[in-house]
This record gives sequence, C-alpha cells and structure tokens, in this order.
Amino acid sequence: MKRGDIYLVKKPFSDDPKKRRAFVVVSRQILIDSNYATVMCAPVFSAIVGLDTQVTVGVGEGLKHDSAIHCDNLVSLPKSALTNFVGSLGLAKEAELNRALAVALSIEV
Repeated sequence: MKRGDIYLVKKPFSDDPKKRRAFVVVSRQILIDSNYATVMCAPVFSAIVGLDTQVTVGVGEGLKHDSAIHCDNLVSLPKSALTNFVGSLGLAKEAELNRALAVALSIEV
C-alpha cells in the first residue's frame, strides 16, 4: 500500500448510498508502512463540482468513469478494509492531490 493508491471499500459508512466507495490513501508513507492500524483517506465521488479541494480522476487511475477525489471529506479507515486495489495516482495527479489537501486544510506551502 502506498500514498495515492485507490481502493474500493465495501459499505464504509452506514449512511453511504453506495455498496462500495473508492478511497485514495493520503497518509504519509511512514505511517502507511508502520504497524498503525488506520490510514487517512479521501473519498472519491462521481460529483465533480470544480472546487479547489477536488482532484478529477477517471479511467487513467483505474476507475470506471470520471469522478473527483473530495479532500474536504477526509476519513480514517482501517488498513484491513483496503484490500480491493483499483489503481494509483500518477505524479501529476499526486501533485494536484497535495495542492487540494493544502487548500482543504488551509495550509500555506
């Protein structure tokens, strides 16, 4: 598992209308590689509003259709739930993700 990997998670939350939801791992690699049981993830939704906190993704990243990573909705998920690998972000998308996370967390870089 590495930062920028996308996984399908089965019914991550009881109020989620989808049976499975894609999530992108956003934790730093040292945490991912540790014995810590959870990692921070950003959900992927089909709604693309064009906010600075969203990163568009699609077939190139292993998804079935165009979607957006929503960095305003970060969640902690158990590593054990991240088993259905979909794809990974390329370098350009990772850079976009970093910018979107900085905006979402109001971090000036």
